[in-house]
Amino acid sequence: MRKKCNCGEMMTMKLRTVIYSGKVEIDNVPIFSCQSCSRSEVIPEVKPDLTGLIAGLGSEPGKQTFLFNECNEWADLLVEAKVNKVRPETQDVEELITHRINALLDMYLLAQSLNDETWLADLKKRLGQLSRRQLHT
Repeated sequence: MRKKCNCGEMMTMKLRTVIYSGKVEIDNVPIFSCQSCSRSEVIPEVKPDLTGLIAGLGSEPGKQTFLFNECNEWADLLVEAKVNKVRPETQDVEELITHRINALLDMYLLAQSLNDETWLADLKKRLGQLSRRQLHT
């Protein structure tokens, strides 16, 4: 995954640890990083969920660690791609996305048949995360 940096060079996507308030570690956050000027930014597809997680921690959180990929589908897909050594510039990433959406839709139908409102809400959230827009490639 790549994006053009303000300095003109290409930024690459990496999974990094974000530290909030010196106490909270949030692992597996997808970040664009520029090797030329050292600029970093959270990828837009996950930013609302990261800011929501941080806002929920309050101004004086206790020491804790989160795996961001447990609360964000994009981050989870990217962790899966990394584990499976999927090269981001290949069609394989699109196949991972399609497979994940289909799996979530299957679970949605099951949750609907069970009238499980909590599960339905979680699945709607996850599908919404994936529908924000496609990752930069």
